[in-house]
Amino acid sequence: MVRRPAAWEPAEPTTPDPDPQGRARDLAGFLSGRRTLALTGAGLSTPSGIPDYRSPGSPRRTPMTIQMFLSSPDYRRHYWARNHLGWRHMDAARPNPAHRALAALEDGGIVSGVLTQNVDMLHLKAGSRRIVDLHGSYGRVICLDCGHRLSRYTLHRSLEAMNPGFADRVAGRGAIEVAPDADAMVADTASFVVADCPQCGGTLKPDIVYFGESVAKDVVAQAFSMVDDADALLVAGSSLTVMSGLRFVRHAAAHGKPVAIVNRGTTRGDRLAELKIDHRCEVVLPLAAVLLRDAAGHRDSAGHQRLQGGTMHTVA
Repeated sequence: MVRRPAAWEPAEPTTPDPDPQGRARDLAGFLSGRRTLALTGAGLSTPSGIPDYRSPGSPRRTPMTIQMFLSSPDYRRHYWARNHLGWRHMDAARPNPAHRALAALEDGGIVSGVLTQNVDMLHLKAGSRRIVDLHGSYGRVICLDCGHRLSRYTLHRSLEAMNPGFADRVAGRGAIEVAPDADAMVADTASFVVADCPQCGGTLKPDIVYFGESVAKDVVAQAFSMVDDADALLVAGSSLTVMSGLRFVRHAAAHGKPVAIVNRGTTRGDRLAELKIDHRCEVVLPLAAVLLRDAAGHRDSAGHQRLQGGTMHTVA
C-alpha cells in the first residue's frame, strides 16, 4: 500500500495591497535603470491553471519525495500512473500575463534572465530566452542508472502502448485533480505498467527535483553566477519556503544587491527586501512592464507586441 508524508500547509491568508497600480509604479521605479534577475515560483503559474502548495487558500497537498520514489516499485508505479495523466494538463497550460511581462522586460534589457523553481516550461513558452530551471522540467525524463535522457512525449507514447485505455478508464470515474509537479490525484494505480529505460532497462524518473532531492551543483553555480552578474533580484510568485530559492535572495542581499518581492502572502525573504508587494503577479508585473515600456518610448518594440499576445488583467 502506498503511503504518503504529511501534507504541506498553505500560507496564512493576508490582505493584498490595496493599490496595485501604485504598487506597480513602485516596482517600475525599482526596475528602472537596473538589469534585474527574476526568481520565480509556483504563484506565477497559478493563473495558468497550475496549482501550487503554499499560496493562501491552496488545499493541503502531499508531494512525492525522492525517498518515496526510490523506496519501492509500488511507489514508482503509483507515481508514473498519476504523472501519465497529470503531465498532459501541464503540457496544455499556456503563459499568463506575468510570464509575458517578464519576457517583454527581457526584450527591453531590464530583466537579465529568469531562475525558476517551476517545472512547467511556461517561461520558455512565453518567449523568455535566458532561463535556468532550478527544479528541472516536466518535459524531460532521465534514467537513474545510465543517465540517458528522453522527452516526456517519447515516454508518453510507450506508456500509452503499455497501458491501453488507462486514461479513458480513469477519466470516466470523474474529474481528475492535478498537483503542482505534474502528478494527479488517482487512487487506483495497481494495474499500471511502468516503462524501463530503453537504453539499459534501468529506472526512469521525471527530470525534476523532488522534495528531499538536491539541485545539481552545476545548476546552482550557474544560478549564483547570474545573481552576481545582475544589479538586482526580483522574486515573483514564491514564498521562498525552500532553500533552493531563498539562498539566492540571501546571496543577493549579502552582496548589496537590492531585492524586490511580488507575492501573495508573506515570504521567508521579506525582511531582506527593499520592496515587498503583496499582490498577484499577473496584475502587478504587466502594469509595471507597460509603465517601463511607455517611459522608454518603445511602443512598437517586440516587448510591446508580446504584452499584447494575451488578455491583460484589469483591476477591479
